[in-house]
Parts: sequence; C-alpha cells; structure tokens
Amino acid sequence: MTTDRPVRIGLQLQPQHADYSEIRRTVAAAEEAGVDIVFNWDHFFPLYGEPDGKHFECWTMLGAWAEATSRVEIGALVTCNSYRNPELLADMARTVDHISAGRLILGIGSGWFQRDYDEYGYEFGTAGGRLTELGKALPRIRERWGRLNPAPTRDIPVLIGGGGEKKTLRYTAEHATIWHGFGDVETFTHKCGVLDRHCRDIGRDPAEIERSTAVEGSPADNGKALHDAGARLFTIGQDGPSYDLGRLKDWIAWRDEQNA
Repeated sequence: MTTDRPVRIGLQLQPQHADYSEIRRTVAAAEEAGVDIVFNWDHFFPLYGEPDGKHFECWTMLGAWAEATSRVEIGALVTCNSYRNPELLADMARTVDHISAGRLILGIGSGWFQRDYDEYGYEFGTAGGRLTELGKALPRIRERWGRLNPAPTRDIPVLIGGGGEKKTLRYTAEHATIWHGFGDVETFTHKCGVLDRHCRDIGRDPAEIERSTAVEGSPADNGKALHDAGARLFTIGQDGPSYDLGRLKDWIAWRDEQNA
C-alpha cells in the first residue's frame, strides 16, 4: 500500500493518577504545541501503577474537552464496545461531534480489561464473543447516525484498535477510516499487509484507511521505519500524575519536517 497522507501526531492522555485540573491543563498545552489529536481511553480503573489510584471516565471527559479546545480532534483510544449499547454510543458520539464542531473521532475496540467488567457489572465472556459483538455493533452505530436528528456534522471517522487478523482487521476493512496497531515495525508491517488483503477481498482501496501506531522513544528510534511501513498517525502515551510534553514536541517537530 502506498499513501500520500500527511503525517499526524496524536497524544493519548491517560486519565489515571492525575487531578482533572492537570488533565485539562495538559490538553490545552498539547493543542498549543500543535498536536493533531488528543485521545483518552475508556477504562474505569488505572491500567498500571496503583490499581486503585485516581481515574476519570472517558466520555464525560470528551464532552468537556470538546468545549475546552478549538482545533484538535478528540476521541478515545479506544472506546470499549461492551460498556454501552451501540445506539447509545452512536448518540453520544453524535452529541460530542456537535459540541466540538466536527472534531470527534470514534475510536472503538472489543474490550479486554476484566476488572472493568467485573466491578461495573458487564459480562466478560470470551475474547471471541466480544469481537463478535463488536462486529454486530459497527453497522448499528452507522445506522443510528443516519436516523438521528440532527445528524452528525460530518461522516464521523471510525478508528478501530487491535491486531486480530481474522476479525478485527476484517471489521477495519469493512467499517473503519483509521486502524490503530501496536508492536514493532515488523509486526506493524505484517498487520498492514493483512489489512490490505481484507480490503482487496471486499473491493475497498486500502489507501482509504489511515494507519496509526503507538510510539515510544524519539522519532530517531523508529519514525522513518514506521513511516516507510505506512504509518501516518503516530501517538505518544502520557501517564499521570503530571504530564511531560517534551517527547510529544519532538514528534511534532519531526511531523513538520516530514510534511514540509
């Protein structure tokens, strides 16, 4: 797959171990620094560090970010499909889309963090079962968008996160505008090839799907290799209680060099 998409930089602002005032300050600082997208995540407890540490809910936060920002796109990396029925999630996304004047990305995945399920009363089931439910939910979300009044301000971009080759990447080919993957360059390259084949199987141009990846370290470490493999959205994760945007700014500068 070849693409002439510009490079974009995302920040996953992990809403754990921090006061909300620090989260709000960091969102504003990231927008000022020139980041393209600010993500949070959809969990109810910290994923690492103190397991009962400070943590905030995803979608109420996105509504606040929609009002607190003016340029950056916002979204979850990623929403857990299990926590809300598809029609409700579609309506929530449409509402944040309007609050933000068309800056929402609907990131979605099948879910995996068992503590969330156990403590909030959701059935954990099996990984295969959760993926099957995701496959059922995606067309229902789009169908509900077509029935809401007012309609979304734009065709809301759908980002699917995960690397499962039989289901997740197939759903990505069928429904998504962005795919977010993990792993080293070799893994990312392989998964992109699988996604390309799924696209060809259904008659879709693989270049329609933006390729996204989480990155650590500096752009000098693997920026060029991931770019050569097809990545165009590079997302840096930041953990609380305080957020240092120095590495993010290095990636923003690299983005500007690539897009010059």
